[in-house]
Amino acid sequence: MARKHAHPEHENHERWLVSYADFITLLFAFFVVMFASSQTDKSKAKQVSDSVKEAMENGGIKATVKEVLGGTVDEKGTGNAQMRGPGGIQKVKAPPKPEDAPPSGTGNTATANGKAAELAPSMQFLTKELQDAIKAGKIEVHLEPRGLVISLRQAAFFPSGTDTIAPDTYSTIQKIADTIGKLPNAVRLEGHTDSIPIHTARFRTNWELSAARAIAMMELLTGNFGLGKDRFAIAGYADTAPVDTNDTADGRMHNRRVDIVILNEQALIGEPGHAGPAPATAAVPPPAAPAPPTAAPPTP
Repeated sequence: MARKHAHPEHENHERWLVSYADFITLLFAFFVVMFASSQTDKSKAKQVSDSVKEAMENGGIKATVKEVLGGTVDEKGTGNAQMRGPGGIQKVKAPPKPEDAPPSGTGNTATANGKAAELAPSMQFLTKELQDAIKAGKIEVHLEPRGLVISLRQAAFFPSGTDTIAPDTYSTIQKIADTIGKLPNAVRLEGHTDSIPIHTARFRTNWELSAARAIAMMELLTGNFGLGKDRFAIAGYADTAPVDTNDTADGRMHNRRVDIVILNEQALIGEPGHAGPAPATAAVPPPAAPAPPTAAPPTP
């Protein structure tokens, strides 16, 4: 029987096309995924950007940060953000527009300016009523995080080195007293001096002079204008809380002042007499009963 001769197999020279097609397919899928991911990221980034922009423009973040960073201004122009002493000054050169002013009232107002906005209507009223004295440099009215501050310059209200209030200023103080009388807020009277020491028969130090001027203002407000003494507190700062430099005559003149501070609710937290939450008390266990006496062992 004749043997059949096997024909040799033909070599396939096009096998590379399979691998090439797979590679092209994977490369196409990769770029599709990358394109889709980039479009998603751009959308999310735009949403985050729009949210932050809206919060900055409408959420009052700038005003809140400015309020928190406010503090006492010293001779170097620096300071802290204390709430209960002089500081956190936000000077107001012109009264706010009526359409921008919050509704009148004395309660806390939920605005971007926080607790400082509580007394904004009173500041607007006093700025208008005392505009002549403000222009003359006798008075300065501004808001701080702790409340409304009315600064009375010593040169206009007190003769040099004394605690006697000049009678020709009573009409101006009357307007301030009328505003205080319409508010339920507590008031702190703060006396300030420059850094030049004083030593007279009546005042041995600037501490005594600053406190005496604050007391004199309190006696005038309560005795002549009928305000209750239980609303006032007295503080004497001497030269420790300047608002200007003590190296020049003009700077020292600015530092000699009595500040009438109408405190807001935030500034009253922690003050004596402020109704806060009752302190926590721990239960004390009763003393243990004494142990019964033990019988002595018999004597051997």
